[in-house]
Amino acid sequence: MEDEKQMMLRQLPAVDAILKYMEDLQEGSSIPRPLLLQGARKVVSLWREKILLQDEMTLDFNAATLAEAGLVLAEKLYVKKLRKVINATGTILHTNLGRSLLSSEALRAVTEVGGNYSNLEMDLAEGERGERYAHVEGLICHLTGAESALVVNNNAAAVLLALSTLAQGKEVPVSRGELVEIGGSFRIPAVMSLSGAKLVEIGTTNKTHLSDYREAINAETALLMKVHTSNYRVVGFTSAVDLKELVVLGDEYNLPVLEDLGSGVLCDLSSYGLVDEPSVQARLAAGAAVVTFSGDKLLGGPQAGIIAGRKKYISLMKRNQLTRVLRIDKMTLAALEATLRLYLDEKTVLQKIPVLRMLTMSFKELEARAHLLARSLSKVIGDRGEVRVKEGFSTVGAGALPLLRLPTCLVAVNVPDISVSRLATELRRGEPPLILRLQQDQLLLDLRTLHVDELELIPTLFSKVLSSEMLSKVNF
Repeated sequence: MEDEKQMMLRQLPAVDAILKYMEDLQEGSSIPRPLLLQGARKVVSLWREKILLQDEMTLDFNAATLAEAGLVLAEKLYVKKLRKVINATGTILHTNLGRSLLSSEALRAVTEVGGNYSNLEMDLAEGERGERYAHVEGLICHLTGAESALVVNNNAAAVLLALSTLAQGKEVPVSRGELVEIGGSFRIPAVMSLSGAKLVEIGTTNKTHLSDYREAINAETALLMKVHTSNYRVVGFTSAVDLKELVVLGDEYNLPVLEDLGSGVLCDLSSYGLVDEPSVQARLAAGAAVVTFSGDKLLGGPQAGIIAGRKKYISLMKRNQLTRVLRIDKMTLAALEATLRLYLDEKTVLQKIPVLRMLTMSFKELEARAHLLARSLSKVIGDRGEVRVKEGFSTVGAGALPLLRLPTCLVAVNVPDISVSRLATELRRGEPPLILRLQQDQLLLDLRTLHVDELELIPTLFSKVLSSEMLSKVNF
């Protein structure tokens, strides 16, 4: 047997021979030659392992068959890893799918600044070095009422910087009911420890009183901290200290109040049922000395952490060495400025920022789109399955408004001769990938998170999957 294996190993085609076949098979494809070579080497290595592990010598191979396998490997190496996907889940701020979609204005700004030199850190009026944060600080202050502002790469960084600057080596009381964890295992206690601040847990999970804060204050207390529980709610027998009460207590002891707001809401969405997310303006007006929030959640911009508040505290943060470590780049800054500028016009902001447009989309519009998509899908699926429109609920996602369920219209698809999980898998592997919901042996497409042009593309994706020889002939 060992002699047979050695003979087969000697019969393996040379890498150069396989590479030649691969180049012929490409037929004008643009896979770079180094990747083709890597694919050829990989397939020879895999077949060598097969031969060594085989008990019976029944393997059949030649340069042509190995070239086909090598080309598949090379294509996998060459395909873009970060790609556009179609989000039919109905989760607007889907963390796995990139959270906020940028407005057309923000995209244009990124292209302009990214493809050209810019005045990133130059004061054009004075001809001297400027501050990159100046491009958005005025906008943030105008929109929120803050005295000063600073932007870093995400909200976790904003909290870290604020605590490192204002509370390093000192104590910070925080309610046990606000010791949150968000996606990626970011925990308030952990980031406080990393910042050098000393966490002092007060109250209980469901009840914290003003007296709990008062009893925790001593000569080592740096500030009072409040964390908005944006990704969960404690309901029932509960009690929490209102920000205004905490500010009064802070003023009594000359302690600033820092609030980690999480999501950043800059406009009134209460008429659309979005009442559980406090606005940045309201928190600053209530007396918070510093508020931190995200740029890529309900604000609808790029990933960023925005710090807004009193100038004396923000100035200290700007001088912290961590600020350079956590700073944003020119493209993020361009997208953020363009997004913030849209908030200057209250009449159009809800339509121009994709996240806000999805949040406030009417049921009537969703229903019209759902019936349009259902008719197109019915033509593709035919007698093989059923397509129908049904009512359901969308979610906000990304740890924002966890209890909010937005009424929506769904297109439900059922193809009995193919398992739901198999069909969903093939659609996810399509080009572009289609991500949807699986529920009770049917696929659900939520119209709230779909672009109009995607309604025409989705039937084509289904058609490709259903016409696949593998899926049409095998009953899963």
